[in-house]
Amino acid sequence: MVLESIIPIKTAEKQPIEMLPLAFLYASIGIFIGYWIFPNYASLSSVFFTVLALVPLMVSFIKFEEKDVFKKQEKWHHKKAIPFFCFMFLGLVFAYSFWFIVFPSSLIGSVFGIQLNTINQINSQVTGNSAAVSFFSAILSNNLKVLIFCLLFSFIYGAGAIFILVWNASVVSAAIGNGARALISKLVETTNLPGIAVYFSAFSLGLLRYMSHGIFEMIGYFLGGLAGGLISVAILRHEFMDNNFKKVMLDSLTLTLFSIAVLILAAVIEVTFSPLIPFK
Repeated sequence: MVLESIIPIKTAEKQPIEMLPLAFLYASIGIFIGYWIFPNYASLSSVFFTVLALVPLMVSFIKFEEKDVFKKQEKWHHKKAIPFFCFMFLGLVFAYSFWFIVFPSSLIGSVFGIQLNTINQINSQVTGNSAAVSFFSAILSNNLKVLIFCLLFSFIYGAGAIFILVWNASVVSAAIGNGARALISKLVETTNLPGIAVYFSAFSLGLLRYMSHGIFEMIGYFLGGLAGGLISVAILRHEFMDNNFKKVMLDSLTLTLFSIAVLILAAVIEVTFSPLIPFK
């Protein structure tokens, strides 16, 4: 009750930047509670407790967006959803990356062990696709698969896609943190930069490397999750195939198509631009 009442949904939509510190807080609390209660399974339990804090806000947001479908004031009424989701995702990434970098090595395996295993599996699949076209196809195929999961989870569980999205934020953050820790060690040995500058440089490069395409991926996933949630709400609140139901379904289809377009853009950026950023 305390966490979910910090920011009302109307405030969050009008001032989406407030989602950044809120998501940072939720993720940080989730990490410490997860490690405290389930130290051997903290990699997943920390994600679970973060999701638990975000679900009420997401449910309220989906209902709020569903009401906006019937307003005629704006050509595309979901434009406020994008900054809302972006700041939420950035807050999660900042939190997970921050704790990955500052935690001692003895804690990394417990808190981020499964995320690191996931990264190794992804890397092993990608290394087999040296050609740019194959690399692009593999990335886009994986992105579309995650989008389908977001749609299904939101349709079945209402705000269920938030689990996939928080999990992806933790995996991206583990990749940023893992690279940043290695780069910090290298910079300490080869430069005379002060400690804070070393940490900031390593984190900034990692953020730029993965967020250059990752932010577009998350926008696609969030909008796909919103589309699935709108369909779920429409089925519960409207008569099947009445005018209101058709409006929501058309709106959800538009969101889904937009999500696919954004994911294609993200795959192009990941293949062409992201590898140019040095992060080793």
